[in-house]
Amino acid sequence: MKIAFATQDKERVDAHFGWAKSIDVYEISATGHHFVESFEFGDKLEEDGDEDKLAPKLEAIKDCAILYVAAIGGSGAARVVAMKIHPIKVPQPESIAEILDKLQAVLQGTPPPWLRKAMAKDSERAFDFEDDEVTP
Repeated sequence: MKIAFATQDKERVDAHFGWAKSIDVYEISATGHHFVESFEFGDKLEEDGDEDKLAPKLEAIKDCAILYVAAIGGSGAARVVAMKIHPIKVPQPESIAEILDKLQAVLQGTPPPWLRKAMAKDSERAFDFEDDEVTP
């Protein structure tokens, strides 16, 4: 599963999605994670109401399941969710490496429903009712 991080310094999640200088993408599984690609956005980044500047960022994260950001505007969040990408806001700058380690540990156990849904983003829809209890 691919995870995207909005970052200014390539070490922490410390950027608003629309203003991020970079979006770094990692591949993660229960057994490990590795860096995939960094997308650079050097031009106009300030808040100006120009929604078209989000297009290259949305293109960069199109095959990701989760997007970590420091902040994201309402319309940006709506567009990310419409692409079936789960946005996660971090309350303060947080190390990308630490997030990856925590997420990998969660994947080794029983991921919460939102994470299982994100993991299934690119796979065929599976109907597994084994865990569901039926009460008469």
